[in-house]
Amino acid sequence: MRPARRDFRDKQQLAEALAEAVAGNLKAGIKSRGVASLAVSGGSTPARFFKALSERADVPWDKVTVTLVDERWVDESSDRSNGRLVKANLLQGRAAVARFVPLYQGGTEPDGYAAGAAQRAVPQPFDAVILGMGNDGHTASFFPGGDTLVEALTAEGPVVAIRAPGAGEPRVTLTLRVLLAARALYLHVEGGEKVETLSKAEAEGPVEDMPVRAILRQTQTPLTIYWCP
Repeated sequence: MRPARRDFRDKQQLAEALAEAVAGNLKAGIKSRGVASLAVSGGSTPARFFKALSERADVPWDKVTVTLVDERWVDESSDRSNGRLVKANLLQGRAAVARFVPLYQGGTEPDGYAAGAAQRAVPQPFDAVILGMGNDGHTASFFPGGDTLVEALTAEGPVVAIRAPGAGEPRVTLTLRVLLAARALYLHVEGGEKVETLSKAEAEGPVEDMPVRAILRQTQTPLTIYWCP
């Protein structure tokens, strides 16, 4: 099962289309079980999408729980915090009433156990997961050279702490098992450099070299790639 792919002319068109798709996932989740859950990624790429999604009046936001795919182990006062990004761009306007469950749980060392315990408050499986991708081929915090990369890709638990040369701060990440249990999976990619990285990841090669291959090669969950220049 190859991933589906949708290409867009610009970032705003992509953001609006992805917001429409995810809103549909959330509404379907609420219709089927009364609540919905969404896991999103950080970095600079998703901010425009977050704003487009927050404006969706047709989503019953009071029934939605939002969490993160991964997080740097920093307080939300840091401009490196994914939680801060989500609160500033997604949990605004109509979406301000959604519940947010952070991965960062305080302390000086990344704590996968505490972050995993907090995830018990998030309805499972996720109705939608939105992933990004780095130019090194990482997704979530599945980094090449990560000290717990194998565990993140194989563990039964929900969250793993990880350190890697390209990661900057120590991090925590949802495991591959949890991500692939989602009802809908999206890979959000922007720019020419990223599409070149994507082409390399789609070619033969070890998952450990470009961990996004674990997402691209899986056959458990339908994956749609959203790309624009």
